[in-house]
Amino acid sequence: MTGAPASAAGGSGATPVPRGGKLGAAAVNQAGLWNIANILTMVRLLLVPGFVMLLLHDGGYDPVWRSFAWAAFAVAMITDVFDGHLARTYNLVTDFGKIADPIADKAIMGAALICLSSLGDLPWWITGVILFRELGITLMRFWVIRHSVIPASRGGKVKTLAQGIAVGMYVLALTGPLATLRFWVMMAAVVLTVVTGLDYVRQAVVLRRRGLAAERAAAMEAVAMAADVDMEGSARGQCATDQVHGGAEGIVEPVVEPAAESLGEPIGEPVAERVAGGRGATEAER
Repeated sequence: MTGAPASAAGGSGATPVPRGGKLGAAAVNQAGLWNIANILTMVRLLLVPGFVMLLLHDGGYDPVWRSFAWAAFAVAMITDVFDGHLARTYNLVTDFGKIADPIADKAIMGAALICLSSLGDLPWWITGVILFRELGITLMRFWVIRHSVIPASRGGKVKTLAQGIAVGMYVLALTGPLATLRFWVMMAAVVLTVVTGLDYVRQAVVLRRRGLAAERAAAMEAVAMAADVDMEGSARGQCATDQVHGGAEGIVEPVVEPAAESLGEPIGEPVAERVAGGRGATEAER
C-alpha cells in the first residue's frame, strides 16, 4: 500500500483508460468536421471559382491559362476519388461530407461544362443532357432516401471517369487527331450518362415499391397486434366478471344454509307444508 488517496492516484480511484485500442477506435468513430476527407472536399469546392477564372482568363483561348485550368480540374477530380475512399476506410463519414461531397462533384463538372459551352467548344445539348441527368439523379436520391439509399454502381463510377477524361480533354487546347478523339470520348461519356441514369431510375422505382410494401406490411402487423391486445383485454375483463359473480354466489349460499339449519328444517321444504303443520299443532293444543 502506498497510502496515497484515491484522488491523487487518478481521480475517483477508477482504473485509467489506456491510450490506444478501444480508445483509438472511439476517436476514429467520433470523426469531427475537420478530418482529411472533409478537408479534401472543401479544397474541391474552393477550386471551382479558381478553375472558372483560369479557364476564362484572357477570353478563354490562351493555351497556357487553359493548361492551368486543366491542372485545377485534374486536382479536383483526384480529390473526389481520395476523399470518398478515406472517409469509408477510416470511418470519417460525417453529415457535412454527405452533403458537401456531391455538391462539390456537381459544381466542378457543371462549371466546366457551362464554361466550355459558352466558349463554343462544346455543344449545349451535351451540357444539357449531362446536367439534367446529374440533377435528376440527385433529386431522385432524395425521393427514395426515406425507403433506402441508392448505392453507387460500377457503371456510375465508369461514367464519372469518362466524363472527367472527356471534359479534361476539352479544357486543353487540343487540335488535330486529339481534338477528334476527345469528341468520341465525350460521346462515350454521354452514352454512359444516359444508360446509368436509366438504371438509377429503375433502382429508385424498385426501392420505392419495396419500401411502400414494407410500410404497408408493418401497418397491417401493427393493426393485428392491436387487435390481439384488445381481445386479450376483453378476455381478462370477462374472467374478472366471472370471478366477481362466483364470489357473490359463494357468499349468498352460506348465508341461506345456516338460516335453514337454525330452523331445524331441511333445505327446500315447501312453504305451504310448514304453514299447515303450524296450524295443526295449534289446533291439537286447543
